[in-house]
Amino acid sequence: MVAKVDKEACVGCGTCVDACPEAAIELVDEIAKVDEERCQECGDCVAACPTEAIKLEKEKTK
Repeated sequence: MVAKVDKEACVGCGTCVDACPEAAIELVDEIAKVDEERCQECGDCVAACPTEAIKLEKEKTK
């Protein structure tokens, strides 16, 4: 699983940045960006996002 951001739904409020215990999210050009290496898939960002722009999704197999 990995946290994915819907760029169309993200309003750049930064709530997810504050909610992430691993500091795995930053705002880039006012859009949340998840560092997949640091993300521990806890779901805190998903619960905190007021626009439901972040979801935990299965990684695609290569």
